[in-house]
Amino acid sequence: MQIYEELVARGLIAQVTNEEEIKNLINNGKATFYIGFDPTADSLHVGHFMALCLMKRLQMAGNRPIALIGGGTAMVGDPSGRTDMRSMMTKETIAHNCECFRKQMERFIEFGEGKAEMVNNADWLLDLNYVEVLREVGACFSVNNMLRAECYKQRMEKGLSFLEFNYMIMQSYDFYRLFQTHGCNLQFGGNDQWSNMLGGTELIRRKLGKDAHAMTITLLLNSEGKKMGKTAKGAVWLDPNKTTPYEFYQYWRNVEDADVLKCIRMLTFLPLEEIDKMNDWEGAQLNEAKAILAFELTKLVHGEEEATKAQAAARALFGAGTDGANIPTIELSAADFADGVADLLTLLVKAELVPSKSEARRAVEQGGVTVADAKVTDIKATFPVADFADGIIIRRGKKAFKKVVIQ
Repeated sequence: MQIYEELVARGLIAQVTNEEEIKNLINNGKATFYIGFDPTADSLHVGHFMALCLMKRLQMAGNRPIALIGGGTAMVGDPSGRTDMRSMMTKETIAHNCECFRKQMERFIEFGEGKAEMVNNADWLLDLNYVEVLREVGACFSVNNMLRAECYKQRMEKGLSFLEFNYMIMQSYDFYRLFQTHGCNLQFGGNDQWSNMLGGTELIRRKLGKDAHAMTITLLLNSEGKKMGKTAKGAVWLDPNKTTPYEFYQYWRNVEDADVLKCIRMLTFLPLEEIDKMNDWEGAQLNEAKAILAFELTKLVHGEEEATKAQAAARALFGAGTDGANIPTIELSAADFADGVADLLTLLVKAELVPSKSEARRAVEQGGVTVADAKVTDIKATFPVADFADGIIIRRGKKAFKKVVIQ
């Protein structure tokens, strides 16, 4: 099976502008393609995961990736999937976030001469002359067509700023620029980016003639992938200082039953023949599939050693082993508590199992808190600080655990 057919079999392809040409490019390693990442935070999250895995797959098949960091477009903000305008960021914040993205991408993509390349659209967008853009680029866009784009329609009721309205033109210009200067002949993105990407393809043809071959393709779940990055506690980051390898492992270990095989196909590098054997798995076997998913993705992001530690910690916490050495641990000081005792609500907050004491109170009252394997339902419960010298495991619900050590 060639790479394009594999992408289809894994459920990654949603729409293409010219399937036969795209298939020929990708299968013969002739694609120089780009995917854009706006640096809206100082870490990538699991919403970016599918795009990173796709870039890795295509590079392994001989194609050349361009990772475009949106240092310029981030100053405008993508309205796609938004109900309000994004917060404005300073140039310094954007530059810092760009550098963080670069370091994380290097775990997935091999950069270097003749290999993958990283570019920042701030290098050309920030130097553009406004009147020249209006004349050279703006004249190629129909406002009527732009307003029909889904990314704009969903914002019209609450208000779409002129600033955001320019985002499509800026993204389209990125492809036009990369086509001319880097030989980029293909762009990838999510369903939520389809109108923006079509704009880029059309701009190239309008400016350079009908014979200019630039093509567009979308991933099935890139827009859904952004939703995958959210949990009740916030985003699931690729930065281990924001989301620990154990927390990352647990996130994938707890995906919905209906999503586990879909995620394995799209995100892991396991052979399709091996994945197909899991189609009829149920019950305990489905839990095994979740563990496979969690291990493979944690290994991909954090390395095999951290994945093994996270797996061992999860097994220990769920009674499948006795070694809890790898359980996420938080060290507190006796000074954090008064009179030599630790009250339960403060423990839950300081262990980062809840965001506030009111949430801690609610969790206790609902019977979802255990300390040293004993359920605690008294919100006024306290524990001698000395008992925590060797560490005690505190659980909130089935998914959140911490070993608390007080020194």
